[in-house]
Amino acid sequence: MSEDVAALRAMLVDDDPHILKLLARMLSKLHLTQVVACESGAQALESIATDSAAVDLIFLDLNMPGMDGVQFIRRLAEHHFKGGVVLVSGEDGRMLDGVERLLQAHHLRCLGHLHKPVRLEHLDSLLSGLALEGGTGRFARPPRPDLDADELRQAIAQRQIVNHYQPMVSFAGGQLVGVEALVRLQPPSGPLIYPDRFIHAAEEYGLVGELTRAVLQAAVSQARQWRDAGFKTRISVNVSMNDLLSLDFPDVAAELATAAGVGPSTLTFEVTESRVMQQAPTVLDVLNRLRLKRFRLAIDDFGTGHSSLAQLRDLPFDELKIDRGFVHGASSNPTLRAICTASLRMAQQLDMESVAEGIEKVEDMELLSALGCDTAQGYLIGRPMPAAQILDWWRGWGAGHPAHAPGSA
Repeated sequence: MSEDVAALRAMLVDDDPHILKLLARMLSKLHLTQVVACESGAQALESIATDSAAVDLIFLDLNMPGMDGVQFIRRLAEHHFKGGVVLVSGEDGRMLDGVERLLQAHHLRCLGHLHKPVRLEHLDSLLSGLALEGGTGRFARPPRPDLDADELRQAIAQRQIVNHYQPMVSFAGGQLVGVEALVRLQPPSGPLIYPDRFIHAAEEYGLVGELTRAVLQAAVSQARQWRDAGFKTRISVNVSMNDLLSLDFPDVAAELATAAGVGPSTLTFEVTESRVMQQAPTVLDVLNRLRLKRFRLAIDDFGTGHSSLAQLRDLPFDELKIDRGFVHGASSNPTLRAICTASLRMAQQLDMESVAEGIEKVEDMELLSALGCDTAQGYLIGRPMPAAQILDWWRGWGAGHPAHAPGSA
């Protein structure tokens, strides 16, 4: 365990004194000695209310009298707790998964869970996997401020908007079938700026259309460069609700593709499911016109919205992308496995291509392959990378999949 983790200040919240002593002893063996034990949620909250910054890590039982773990989490969020929470419980996996999602919904840092009776090796593994920032003993740096409207407008005008590309490969042999364009901002000096710093500003100040146009322009230009180099692949581009409410968006996209000399079928527009919950006539108009112009459409983050089946019925999608929240860990989680199975069966019956997002483990990739998924995307295959690195990645990937090596596609 790193010195940073050993320096964490931990709080144990459990109504069983025996469990408190056992956990404290285990943490001491792992060199984490700054530990406060609380026999109730009320006692823990009283301490946190005095100085929440004095606690970095909470080990929380769920089934407690007086104030249960779920109530405690609600109160913890009210105190704007900035540390991490580990669930320690004898409840079943589905219950623990649900409470982990509750923590995330409250914008609290969930670090995982431990089943009772806790084993030292499991505790050691969890602590060893913690990623601390800058030796501060905290789990995240304060968020950097968003770019303002003028900064973003200037960045777009000065062509500082760049795309990184994440590869997608077929399960049947590993052939590269496409890449997803992920927008970044590269100032003349300084580090790359990620979309969490500027997407909100684009939406708030009405710059989404300009931003999307810059992303599309870069994507079709890159598609042409790759094609001229003998490298043909589809490019997926994310579109926002603002784009889907712009009646001229299909015409703008077609003009950009024509000017670059690439066919519309080269581009796949990814629509996040939750953003088309309210299917305004304009959204249906835009999506159907995109299909008429022979662009491809993908429903992204499938399963995270509230009207999945209705959208599959009403909208002309070619591709279904299963959200990483269902894919990651599906090999060891029966609930996630069942959701992936049902989603893939639906895609197959609707004659839609399927993509599993967020594949990071070999076991998950093997499972999705066995379930009949068409395409894999995730860090196990490749991280998002600058366009200049894609060909080198392709050659390296092709070396491990000779049937689809460069020149054979």
